[in-house]
Amino acid sequence: MKFDSRQRGMPPAPPQQIDPFDGVLVVDKPSGPTSHDVVDIIRREFGFKKVGHGGTLDPQATGLLIILIGKGTKLSEKIMGQDKEYEGTAKLGAATDSQDAQGKIISEAGYDHITREQVESAMVKFTGDIEQIPPMVSAVKVDGVPLYRHARKGRTIERQPKLIHIYEFRMTGFRPPEIDFVVRCTKGTYVRTICADMGEMLGCGAYLNSLRRTCSGSIRIDKALALDDVLKMKREELVGHIIPLRNFIAAGV
Repeated sequence: MKFDSRQRGMPPAPPQQIDPFDGVLVVDKPSGPTSHDVVDIIRREFGFKKVGHGGTLDPQATGLLIILIGKGTKLSEKIMGQDKEYEGTAKLGAATDSQDAQGKIISEAGYDHITREQVESAMVKFTGDIEQIPPMVSAVKVDGVPLYRHARKGRTIERQPKLIHIYEFRMTGFRPPEIDFVVRCTKGTYVRTICADMGEMLGCGAYLNSLRRTCSGSIRIDKALALDDVLKMKREELVGHIIPLRNFIAAGV
């Protein structure tokens, strides 16, 4: 039998107070800090007890970083699972051990013969369902140890390929050795690995030179605040920029 407080003459439980800070803050991350650095800075600056994020960006990457505050942290798994969109630049003619500009060059080759049509043809081959091997310089864990820790010790660990989906991989600029592109993909996609694999396919090598996340699910970069602007605000000013939890519940997120 279900207990009803009204049967014992007890008043109903008071409604829970809604904290105006429970929700999502959309930040435009600059190059340099890690996603965790941004979380820690916002936690300390505004005195929040619980702060998280909806998907990491590499330190050198810029763009959309979804900050989860208070009860908004409960959205973490669902927001991380949403599709992503990036704008980036690949550089032809070399491969690095990290697949991006921060790594050590491990091979070089000429790229002068590579045409726009060859690049576009290669990009088409990377759309749809593909299997991707995570890079050694990544946070993917093997036997409980992140791959980047093995990489720092000069070790290469066997990795299992992971199924991802690339909705779109499109060139937006052809300026050899640099290739500008847009990519829309599922969660967990390593854009630097796409660039490295494309360079291998072209026979000249390539690595990711720059990356900017422009969209995660329905949240776009035009809704984001620069981190410096966020840190100039007073705590009460921040409320007007937080997307409340109810918006995501109503949207089924």
